[in-house]
Amino acid sequence: MLLTDQHPDNKSIMAAIVGAPNVGKSSLVNYLLGMDLSIVTSKPQTTRNKFHAVFTVDHTEVVLVDTPGLHTSSQELNKRINQQAVEGVDGVDVNLLLIDLTKDILEQIKAFKDFIGGKEKELSKTWLVFTKSDRVENAENMPLDKVFEQAKEVIPALEQYFVISTKSGDNVHLLTAALCDNAQPGSHLYLDGAISNKNQRFFATEYIREQAFDLLKDELPYEMAVIIDEYKDFKDKTGAFTSHISASILVNRPSQRAIVVGSKGSMIKEIGTRARKKIAAMTDGKVHLNLHVKVSPKWFKNNFVLEELGLPRAINSARVWKQK
Repeated sequence: MLLTDQHPDNKSIMAAIVGAPNVGKSSLVNYLLGMDLSIVTSKPQTTRNKFHAVFTVDHTEVVLVDTPGLHTSSQELNKRINQQAVEGVDGVDVNLLLIDLTKDILEQIKAFKDFIGGKEKELSKTWLVFTKSDRVENAENMPLDKVFEQAKEVIPALEQYFVISTKSGDNVHLLTAALCDNAQPGSHLYLDGAISNKNQRFFATEYIREQAFDLLKDELPYEMAVIIDEYKDFKDKTGAFTSHISASILVNRPSQRAIVVGSKGSMIKEIGTRARKKIAAMTDGKVHLNLHVKVSPKWFKNNFVLEELGLPRAINSARVWKQK
């Protein structure tokens, strides 16, 4: 669309949000959007797919690229997740590298450099965003200027840093202002109130998985996935907007199926109840959600399943394909 078709003061910026698992990437996305779009749990490696999240300030469109947390693993699933994260920095205007203030700062920065495999020389401008300042006593007195200079020796593309907390909201407005100041004149990419490049079907799977992560034991979520079998939107007899969703929760072993189902179906019922509320808030309509649990041995190595989950092959992916 030509700029003349939009407001002449329109500007746009695309920012990739990158960092280690559980550093606060999804929390930052949700805070900036003012809604729970990206799923957040207490467990690391929750996000598996990169996606765009969009918000506007006056005439400035900010497109955030939410990426999975970078981590070390030789498993096929994690290779593809890491590939999603690395690709998140391609073609953006700025990278927001989130660093957890409660952990070793330089170690996190060096780990990021190792993960991107030399691409630090190709990075567009990058800003450090120190998160979880509310968890650090006297965070404002930390020698971050010195740390930032040391970090620039590791990643030359670093330009500036911010110290924020998405829990208290401290200094997030400074980051937002900087994004708007760095936006360039141009057409908005997302119109008519669109807030993502992913559809409701995608977020329905995410919300189901989020609730399962929160309710199940620590070891189970990483061997669990969600696939939408059917998603239909229609108006019921009263004219109310209604979504009928049928989804499968994939697990690796029969014993895990019993855990997800729970005693007399109590666990899967609770997952469904919680997920239904979040999906209904997203669609602003009624939701009928049917959940099933399927045992799919080693689904996290099955290329057909991984493709269905929206995880394309990575550069170092295995070449063996197995039937579903």
